Amino acid sequence: MQGFVLNLNRVKDEDLIVTIISRENLDTLYRFYGARHSVINLGFKIDYEKEVSSKSTIHRLKDVMHIGYKWINDHRLLRLWQDFVALFYKHLKDTHEIDAFYFDLLEDASLNWNKQNPKRVALESYVKLLEHEGRLHSQLECFFCSKKIDEDISLLRAFLPAHKECSATSSIKKVAFYELVENKSTLFLSDEEVDKLWYVLLEGL
Repeated sequence: MQGFVLNLNRVKDEDLIVTIISRENLDTLYRFYGARHSVINLGFKIDYEKEVSSKSTIHRLKDVMHIGYKWINDHRLLRLWQDFVALFYKHLKDTHEIDAFYFDLLEDASLNWNKQNPKRVALESYVKLLEHEGRLHSQLECFFCSKKIDEDISLLRAFLPAHKECSATSSIKKVAFYELVENKSTLFLSDEEVDKLWYVLLEGL
C-alpha cells in the first residue's frame, strides 16, 4: 500500500516508530534499523507492507520503497512540505477511523507543490479540509464580538473571521475572503497576505 509519513520517533538502536496515512488507515508501525533499508523521512510518500507481530501490539513496517516527488531535491519546498504534513499528525493522531479525503488532499497538494507558491497550495488545501470537517466559517460575523464584519477581515486559527480591531491582526479584503472560502482559491491574496496566513495555518489544523 502507499502512504505519507506523518511522524517519526526514534527509539533504541536507531529503530523508528513511524506514523503513516494511507487512503484507508492511519498506521503506527515499528521499523527495525538496517543498513540496507531505504531512507524514509517526514513527508515522504512510500510504498510499504505491514507485518503482523505476535510479540508486540505495533505491527512491523517492511518492504519500504520511496516514491519521489519531482521537487524532492529542492530544500525549500521540502521544508515547507514537512511543516505542512506535520500538522496532519497533530490533527489526526487520536483519530481511530479516517476516510480517503485526507490522503487524497495530501496527494493533490504534493502534485501541485512546485507548480505555484506552495504556501498557496497549503492554504487552499486547508480551506478544503475545513469544509470537509464542517468547520469552514463563510459568514462575516466576528469571532470576538459576534457583530457583522463590514470591512476587511482578519482570519484567526481555523480561519475564524474577526474584525481587525477586535483581533489586532492584519486583514484581507472581502473579495479575497470570498474567493478563498467559496472557490478554495488564493487568487486575490497578495504574497504578503499568503505569508501571514501561512503562519496562522502553522498554529494548527
